Amino acid sequence: MGSHYFEKNPGKDSEERKIECRLRGRRMSFISDHGVFSKKEVDFGSRTLLDAYSWPEQEGSILDVGCGYGPIGISLALETERQVWLTDVNERALQLAEKNAAAYGLKNTVVKNSDLFSAIEKTDFAAIITNPPIRAGKQVVHSLFEEASNHLQSGGSLWVVIQKKQGAPSAKEKLLSIFREVQLVSKNKGYYIFCAKKD
Repeated sequence: MGSHYFEKNPGKDSEERKIECRLRGRRMSFISDHGVFSKKEVDFGSRTLLDAYSWPEQEGSILDVGCGYGPIGISLALETERQVWLTDVNERALQLAEKNAAAYGLKNTVVKNSDLFSAIEKTDFAAIITNPPIRAGKQVVHSLFEEASNHLQSGGSLWVVIQKKQGAPSAKEKLLSIFREVQLVSKNKGYYIFCAKKD
C-alpha cells in the first residue's frame, strides 16, 4: 500500500520546494515537500475556502484541522491577533507548518500533532476551518464534523470545503444532523463551502 498525506509518516524522501500563491489578497510563499497534501501548489479547494471565510463575531481562537504545510492557518494568522491552531497527523506537514509560520514571524500560532481532535483538549474555539482528508474516507470526514461540534463554543462555526462529486450533498446532510444551521456560503467549479453554526 502506498503512503498517503493523511498518515503520520508519509514515508517519501524529502525534497523541499518553494511555492508561491495569492491568498486573501496577499502574495505568499510556503515551503512544501513530498508526502504532504497538494505539494505543488495551494489547491483550489483551500483557496476557495479562504476566499469565502469570514471572521466570527465571537472572541476566541481558530483551529485549522488537517493544516498540511499551513496555507490556511498561516494566512488567517497574519490577519488577526487571535491564536490560530494548526493541527495535522502528518509529522512532515507539521514541521513545514512550523517552518512556514516562523518565516512570517508569527507569534500567534500553535502547531500541534493530532489525529483529527485526539490531542486537542481545548473545547471553546470560535471557529474551526478544514479542507478535510477526503481520501481517508467518508467515515473519517463525518467523524471530523461530529468532533468539531464538541470543540466549538456556543455560536461557534465550522467552515468546510468539499467537492460535489466527493460527497458534498451527504456532507451537508451530516452537518445538518449535528449543527443548528448550515449555510452554503459559496460554490465554485464544483467546490462547495459550508458554514455550520453550533447552538
